[in-house]
Amino acid sequence: MRIGVPKEAAANERRVALTPDVAGRLKKSGFEVMIERGAGTAAFFPDEAYAAAGATVSDRNSVLQSDIVLQVQAPLAAELPRYREGNALVAAFQPSGDLLRQLAQRKLTAFSLVLLPRITRAQPMDVLSSQATVAGYKAVLVAASAIGKLLPMLVTAAGTLPAARVLVLGAGVAGLQAIATARRLGAIVFAFDVRPAVKEQVQSLGASFLEMAIEEHAETAGGYAKELSEETHRKELAFLAGAVKDADIVIATAAIPGKKAPVLITAAAVQGMKPGSVIVDLAAETGGNCELTQAGAEIVRNGVAILGPLNLASTVPLHASQMYAKNVSAFLGHIVQDGRLRLDFEDPIIRETCVTHAGEVRKS
Repeated sequence: MRIGVPKEAAANERRVALTPDVAGRLKKSGFEVMIERGAGTAAFFPDEAYAAAGATVSDRNSVLQSDIVLQVQAPLAAELPRYREGNALVAAFQPSGDLLRQLAQRKLTAFSLVLLPRITRAQPMDVLSSQATVAGYKAVLVAASAIGKLLPMLVTAAGTLPAARVLVLGAGVAGLQAIATARRLGAIVFAFDVRPAVKEQVQSLGASFLEMAIEEHAETAGGYAKELSEETHRKELAFLAGAVKDADIVIATAAIPGKKAPVLITAAAVQGMKPGSVIVDLAAETGGNCELTQAGAEIVRNGVAILGPLNLASTVPLHASQMYAKNVSAFLGHIVQDGRLRLDFEDPIIRETCVTHAGEVRKS
């Protein structure tokens, strides 16, 4: 069975779906591996490294004719006719109606890794967690570069400089990594999450947990935060308006799977923040946790910088690609047996991730 890895076509995407070491392991396990020329260059993996690992370096058309095509982003609609009908595609993309119809028309068996169920068996394949780790780390560095002050407390001949105060909204994978990174840089860190269960994790990283009394259950069976009632959300907004006033940096990471990101920082709350403060909104792609966030842009309101970065994981392409490649390799080991694609739709991992098959849209 041949695996093909094309160079990512999405704008500003620097990651690659397979690294040379993982490609080599797949080759030894019986796969034929084909890499498009230059596919790993932006992530600092040269063609020569893939060739040394036993992969074939070839042109894009040959790669897209492979039995299974591995990508980071979804394929571009204009390129779908270049994919061989009936082959398989594995990537990390949010399924949309138009894209799913196009994939089905091409009779591709497409798997979206962002839909992996949150079960123990799927942990080695969890691309959302691995890439969120990178994003949470990089968000703090972006904020540290944007703010006009140092993060750690410094005692100097010119006086003592107090440590910056960082507030992290959402204590999922990205939030916890942001907490850890801000603490390493010497900041005083506070965190907020509607799920009381994460308090211990926050405190274990040296941050203070901001507690708000929430009468309703705010966590899904899979451990994700769920949408709050209108009344509880109003209380949440008032609580956070008070919390952001004292923050020098706010890292917003809150998300609800499959839904628009919850607004946690209103325009009025931004008005109450200190001039020079910075908000880095990791939820910008799904609407933003800050009411004023503009996806892909940096704006300033009342002296507060609001950053809505997109695809932060791609800005750390080497390590992001290494983790992604290991996730994909684990997924391949699950869906391929004896050189054939295993489509057991009773298996929750396959059932939840397979979005199109045999010309039909399976999930929308």
